Amino acid sequence: MIETAFLALGLVLIVEGLAYVLAPSLVEQLLEMLRTLPEEQRRYIGMIALALGVVLVWIAKTLGA
Repeated sequence: MIETAFLALGLVLIVEGLAYVLAPSLVEQLLEMLRTLPEEQRRYIGMIALALGVVLVWIAKTLGA
């Protein structure tokens, strides 16, 4: 179980790091856009991302990861 948690955390850090390495100015633009959104919309986006992450983890576990 802990191995899976470390794997997931490592993959998240890789993806996050790639965004900053490959397109730092795009990350700045995205953060600025997020600042302009109302809190409820940001919360809704977060819930969608959370749900998508849960579905992807469930699919990975079902496929044998």
